[in-house]
Amino acid sequence: MSAINKYSRVLTQDETQPAAQAMLYGIGLTDGDLNKAQVGIVSMGYDGNTCNMHLNDLAAVVKKSVWENDMVGLIFNTIGVSDGISNGTDGMRYSLISRDLIADSIEAVCGAHYYDGIIAVPGCDKNMPGSIIAMGRLNRPSIMVYGGTIAPGHYKGEELNIVSAFEALGRKIAGTLDEDDFKGIVMNACPGPGACGGMYTANTMASAIEALGMSLPYSSSNPALSNEKKEECIRAGNAIRVLLEKNICPSDIMTREAFENAVTVIMTLGGSTNAVLHLIAMAWSVGVSFTQDDIQRISDRVPVLADLKPSGKYLMEDVHKMGGIPVLMKYLLQKGFLHGNCMTVTGKTIAENLEEVPSICFDNQKIIYPVEHPIKQTGHLQILYGNLAEKGSVAKISGKEGEIFTGPARVFDGEHELIKGIQSGRVQPGDVVVIRYVGPRGGPGMPEMLKPTSAIIGAGLGKSVALITDGRFSGGTHGFVVGHITPEAYDGGLIALVQDGDFIELDAVQRTMTLKVDEVEIAKRRNKWKQPALNAKKGLLFKFAQRTTTAAEGCVTDAVKE
Repeated sequence: MSAINKYSRVLTQDETQPAAQAMLYGIGLTDGDLNKAQVGIVSMGYDGNTCNMHLNDLAAVVKKSVWENDMVGLIFNTIGVSDGISNGTDGMRYSLISRDLIADSIEAVCGAHYYDGIIAVPGCDKNMPGSIIAMGRLNRPSIMVYGGTIAPGHYKGEELNIVSAFEALGRKIAGTLDEDDFKGIVMNACPGPGACGGMYTANTMASAIEALGMSLPYSSSNPALSNEKKEECIRAGNAIRVLLEKNICPSDIMTREAFENAVTVIMTLGGSTNAVLHLIAMAWSVGVSFTQDDIQRISDRVPVLADLKPSGKYLMEDVHKMGGIPVLMKYLLQKGFLHGNCMTVTGKTIAENLEEVPSICFDNQKIIYPVEHPIKQTGHLQILYGNLAEKGSVAKISGKEGEIFTGPARVFDGEHELIKGIQSGRVQPGDVVVIRYVGPRGGPGMPEMLKPTSAIIGAGLGKSVALITDGRFSGGTHGFVVGHITPEAYDGGLIALVQDGDFIELDAVQRTMTLKVDEVEIAKRRNKWKQPALNAKKGLLFKFAQRTTTAAEGCVTDAVKE
């Protein structure tokens, strides 16, 4: 009996489980195979999304490597939701929900079938945290193999990515882009397989998970169609065997210090606001207390070093060309920003993994800046409190937007109203745009506001308006934006009581967001406010609205709600 088939032997070695054994013989396993560890290989591959269209091919390479390392590799699939396709539509309400649906389905298959180890092959934004949450719940040796980033698109000499298509809409609305060029940008923005190319949510989470120790080195920066990505898939088989032999589980890797490493790396990269939600939820899965205030403390001491889109110039493919995320991590370790003793899926520590990685050279690359001359002295992710966000909110402040914004509110109940407001000229320079009733319960599903922010930028208003919401933002969002406002409008948060013309002050220095309306007037409005009907009456959206915690708590669905 193999020492590494710790779980699967419940089915394969117990004579009281003849049906299970019969079915395993039926899929072609031999007596010898029944003595081997079984590794579940979960792919989020499907045809309908560039981020995911190649994942089944990568999973096949992983499966071959598992078998070649004398284990049984068994592929199964789970779902994915394309944020790019669903953004700007009611379908975006399913995006965040898909994270927990992915986690639930992986947990169900691996728990029911007693797989000894797990290798996940994710692509689009919520695939990664969904995979890690499942691994944390199951706490069996696990590895995540990120599907990799897309190559940039090109049109008329301009380098494109998915956000280019959204911003083109704003330019078209503003009359600065004709129909032919709008079509040309849209048709060429996504040239093939891979996740969105900037430091958007997919690459943010992949980088965070590599820093966390749950992916092999270089996983987050290896492009989707590169030889390096294929080699990573080949290495996965041996790596999962090492984890099984040493019984290294996610809880051994995903420690508090490991989460601090993850936040540190994404802070230096200028990563997505979505990381706040996901890291809190991932920590919850392994019983680690990690809050948005912990993220703020790290933001206070870690500079932004990477000149990456959406607020910068470069794409993840450029990071790959300069040596990958390990080169950055080695530099951060040398500068004392990382905990080098944290265990990883290689069976070695962060410090051991980085020993042979070349040191960064600032003379031959312009993507990563030295800590002595950072892009921003402290982190771009800021947690704001105030009467508009008693339980917190998340701002993405790159430094280019300014740090204080005060202006009259322009209120929209949902993003579709805002698009009409831009088209009609209702949104003016100096406004604080408010999009509400799009939170975790109000959506339901806390949709991203990428279409509104991109339309604002494309319309030439990006530097002259701010936007606040109880919804989320895409990693592709930039500008003076604040999301994750808690309590949300649906739950009676103050954002529900804001009226057109009210003055709002956003202060990223003091980390406050304040509605400049006196308490007497607020009390009058509150007395008149009634909670609207839930925007779902059955199905997945309804279940999520009933179960989710707040954005400040990571929107987890397996916690006891107070």
